[in-house]
Amino acid sequence: MELDVRRRFFAEEIEAVARLQSAALVEALAAVPRERFLPEGPWTILAESDVGSGAPRTRQTSDADPARVLHNIAVAILPERQLFNGQPSTIGAWIDALGVGPGSRVLHVGCGTGYYTALMAHCAGAAGRVLAFEADAALAAAARRNLAAMGVEVRDGSDADPGGGVFDAILVNAGVTHPLDAWLDALAPGGRMLLPLTSTMVPMGSVGKGLALVVTRTADAFSASVAGVVAIFSATGLRDPELNERVGRALMGGPQKWGAISRLRRDAHEPVPSCWLHAPSFCLSA
Repeated sequence: MELDVRRRFFAEEIEAVARLQSAALVEALAAVPRERFLPEGPWTILAESDVGSGAPRTRQTSDADPARVLHNIAVAILPERQLFNGQPSTIGAWIDALGVGPGSRVLHVGCGTGYYTALMAHCAGAAGRVLAFEADAALAAAARRNLAAMGVEVRDGSDADPGGGVFDAILVNAGVTHPLDAWLDALAPGGRMLLPLTSTMVPMGSVGKGLALVVTRTADAFSASVAGVVAIFSATGLRDPELNERVGRALMGGPQKWGAISRLRRDAHEPVPSCWLHAPSFCLSA
């Protein structure tokens, strides 16, 4: 089967599995060559069936045929650090929830080698703007090379502060304990941020578990909703040890508690029963 046909099948499979609504994103999945954003094959891969109660069981592809990565699997970028190019149905659903389209201004925090950044840049088109951050200098350099032809600006460093820009969509592609004030300030009215809020424990290594939140800026407030549960590589320099413990305790309340999250508050207030996670600079509440 010709590779362009395989890419189209891959895009339509992710559309079906993730229930994608964005035609632009489906076209991006079919057009952007995933293998160009990965190390040379054969590749170390991870599927949902490889994840159980123990350590994930990675596998090797039999060869370096690009068709091997045109599936709903995570592909290792740095396997020794458990760092993967994420599962397309998961990250694709997040991008879909952000509503990235022609002319969108996009901030991507934790871009890795740039594959999902490229998908968003394809959706945003020539009229859009995409700014990406990557804490690992080597990965940032690779992303910069991979994305140069698309006009994406890639900055390295763990501060991930866009410096006063305004964005319609913000994708945080690593586990954090809190949203930065700079991200909330940068979100345009009507804009959305996908935020993986996670807690880590020593046995989990660099991977944390928690919630994927969609935060939307309205005229004078922020709404919030849970897009699902997540296990994801932890962000460098964007985690607070005390908040890590608070997030862990809040998650133990189960879906009856976190399922009621409906807003993100930034005003100063005393903790009340509707507060699911009350922190110094923000509060997630019902």
